[in-house]
Amino acid sequence: MSAGFSLNEDQQAILDAADQYAREQLAPLARKMDDEEWWPDEAFRALGAAGYLGITVPAELGGADLDLFSSGLVLQSFSRWNYALGLSWVAHENLCMNNILRNGSPEQRKRYVPGLSDGRLIGCLGLTEPGAGSDALGAMASTAVRDGDDYVINGRKLYITNGPIADVCLLYAKTDLDRGTQGITAFVVDMHSPGVTVAQKMIKMGFRGSQTAELAFDDCRVPVANVLGKVNEGVKCVMSGLDLERAMISPICVGMAERALELSIAHAKDRKQFGEPIANFQMIQSRLAEMATLVDTMRIYNYYALSALNELPLGEGGRGEVHRISATSVMYAADSLNKVLDHASQIHGGVAYIWETEINRLYRGIKLLEIGAGTTEVRKLIIAQELLKG
Repeated sequence: MSAGFSLNEDQQAILDAADQYAREQLAPLARKMDDEEWWPDEAFRALGAAGYLGITVPAELGGADLDLFSSGLVLQSFSRWNYALGLSWVAHENLCMNNILRNGSPEQRKRYVPGLSDGRLIGCLGLTEPGAGSDALGAMASTAVRDGDDYVINGRKLYITNGPIADVCLLYAKTDLDRGTQGITAFVVDMHSPGVTVAQKMIKMGFRGSQTAELAFDDCRVPVANVLGKVNEGVKCVMSGLDLERAMISPICVGMAERALELSIAHAKDRKQFGEPIANFQMIQSRLAEMATLVDTMRIYNYYALSALNELPLGEGGRGEVHRISATSVMYAADSLNKVLDHASQIHGGVAYIWETEINRLYRGIKLLEIGAGTTEVRKLIIAQELLKG
């Protein structure tokens, strides 16, 4: 990228192609997904054949052999047209698959990554628990006890995106209760294993088509070969993964904000009051100007963050400048999206208050983006703590 954070020709082509695909294939699904909490399984798995799964995966494992930045561009485009599917995509693509790609053994990568890249497998991340949200590591109650060639896992995972439809879960559990956060291990769990159940499918305010669940693990046996990384070193996988996750949630905000601005401009030109389009009213123009400024700045910082984390070395993250940048990116993007959608709702007036409208659907999505991957408050703490070090 250039110093001005403009896209080069190849990056712009990726963004435009993903936008066209999402506009044609994913946008028509959005209304039904929201109305019925419906999951378009066939359409999601078809993303593999279309080249939109396995973006960061090497070609020899069936992927597109591109980088994190490219993955962010795809998510930005998808989220313009179907943000619920975009969330499920990033949970699969980044939270699960990319972590296996980065931290897995050659055998694990060969076993799982091709299927996650072509759509045969859908992935999820199992981290948050009923009693462990912002303190996901310290308050983790799920346990994994070694028994011969297996670990026996017991516990619950809550608010798991893709939980009801996943084939593979990147799961974290405590393997040494006496070591606190240094006694956590990552596992690749086959969701069709005995002892794995969907305890409840959760009904949400926004992102409704993206399936969310509480998962139960009751004496679930997982082979020792499915330990991701090293035993008791799961925290390394978690922290680098969280930084990448935060950087990759920001494109959802950008895509949604871009769509809200586009809808607001069109509505302002079309809607007539007092004999003229409301676009002629200075107070409407003021809101549009503020929206455009927010969209531009959040997009630019998002690209900056993706660039900063694009080549994050294995085992890095969870500290230092990239830790601050990723937290800043998602905090600013979510906060800006909130403001953009507030302006958009005022411009649309009563239309925005009607459930089935697109602008209402966009508005209902903002809260999750201020909570997921660490709340706004957690993001502020990360930023401040990194600033105050030294």
